[in-house]
Formats: sequence, C-alpha cells, structure tokens
Amino acid sequence: MSPRHIDTFRQFQRIVTREVGALQDDFLGRGRPLGASRMLWEMGDGPVEVASLRERLGLDAGYASRLLASLEEEGLVTISAHPTDARAKVAERTAAGRAEAAELNRRSDDAAAGLLDHLGPDELTEVEHAARVITRALARRGLTIEVEDPDSRDAQWCVGQYFAEIDALFDAGYDPSKALAVGSPDLRSPHGAFFVARLNGQPIACGGVKLPHGEPAFLKRMWVAPSARGLGVAGLLLDRLEQAARDAGASVVRLDTNSLLTAAARLYESRGYVQVPDFNGEPHADLWYSKQLSG
Repeated sequence: MSPRHIDTFRQFQRIVTREVGALQDDFLGRGRPLGASRMLWEMGDGPVEVASLRERLGLDAGYASRLLASLEEEGLVTISAHPTDARAKVAERTAAGRAEAAELNRRSDDAAAGLLDHLGPDELTEVEHAARVITRALARRGLTIEVEDPDSRDAQWCVGQYFAEIDALFDAGYDPSKALAVGSPDLRSPHGAFFVARLNGQPIACGGVKLPHGEPAFLKRMWVAPSARGLGVAGLLLDRLEQAARDAGASVVRLDTNSLLTAAARLYESRGYVQVPDFNGEPHADLWYSKQLSG
C-alpha cells in the first residue's frame, strides 16, 4: 500500500467526521454525542444482548456501558438481566426511545440531503458510487459466511425473515405448507448444505443447497437482510453455494424464484443462470433457472 492511499483515506476520514457532526457533543441537535445516538439506533425495536451490541459496534465494555447508562438516564432504554443467562444483560428501547430513534432517522435523512444538496447530477452519481464501493469494502472486514445447521437459532431466524418478506410481497401471500418440501435433513451433509452470513457477529443472510446424488444441485432459501443489501453479500453467498455443489460433484445447479423478486433475478442472470422451463412445479415460482458449473 502506498502512502498516497493512506493520505487519501485519512483526508476522507477528516472531511466526513467533520461534515456529519461526529466531533460534536450535540449530534443532530439532540443533546448527546454520535456514539450514544448510534447505539440507540443500532439496538432496533426488540431486546438485544449488550455483548452482541458491543460487538456489532466495535466498542469496549466500559465505553459501551457508559453510553447505555446515559441512554437509560434519559429514559430511552431499559437494561435487564438476560432471561436465560444470568451473566448477560439485555437492552431494549422504551416507547420514548423508539420515538427518539425515529426522530434521529428523520434528522439524519435531512442532514444527508443537506450535505448532498449542492451537488449536480453527475456528482451525485459519483458520490453514490464511491459510497457504495467504500461501504462494501469496509463492511466485508466483519463479514463471515459459514456452514450452519439449518435448525440453529440464527438459521431459523434468517429463514423466518425470508418467509415474512415474501409473504408480504406476494399478492396471495406465501404458504410454506404449499411449497415443495425442503426439510432440514435435505440441507445437511451429505444431502446438502446451509450457510449463514454474519456481519460483525449478527446474522444477515442465508442460503441452502440440496445435493441429490447424480442430479443437479438445487438452491433454496437464499435471502439477504435489507440492511445488508448493496454490500455484495448475495454474490459471495452464491459463490459458496456453487462451490458446495462443485465439491459434491454436481455439474449443474438449478433454482426457482418469482418475478416479483427482481433483484434476485438480476443477480442470477448476471452470474450466468439462464431461464429454463418449469422443472419442479413449485406453486410460488414463475421463473426457473439453470447454470452449468465450470471446473
């Protein structure tokens, strides 16, 4: 790495921290620093383990505790013992905390719009592209994709999110009982594999592949959390699924999907999948794809 690369990135850091107000104790005019506001936003609407929250934000235990204590004093969060682990603590937004997080989102959007307002169309395109490249490159430092038991808590959470998303998207909803059956044994070695992607320890994506002996491999349950889209996770996950198929001796991989899942169709077609006739009668699908695996 050349000194020029380091100098350029440090200049970028200095400008961004100044412009977004990271140096101020009164971030977005809410009377608290950026760290506390980010922690409030990061915990989401449900209870979260404090240790998990610290890992997600890359904070040491002492600083995270001070931030949480300040939020608790404001009445924005509650901190309690973990229901099943006496050594752990759980944090959760109060009603006031949820309202404050919504206000922070609104002000953050306004602040971002204000920063970009003076740019012309070409500059906006350049900034958007640069932001995507930087986000993708840095976020991947905390990304892992590992084989997981399909019945694990994180695997089941991902699949549940996937089902909920397509249920809301499809006009007639999604009924897993009407879909072609894919059980956990189908996605365990040697019959298949299931992968969970995590970003800084948090599950953000999943995907499975059936590996019937002497037949094409079959992809199922591929999903990426909305918060992680645009980071290239789907492509990396697809690479792992295809490699699992190759390792099992498959020369062809197939999948079914729905045309309402436009981003998925674009991904598959960009990676060499071609549309083929219906090969399995999946009632929720209207697109079927196949790809010849190389090497």
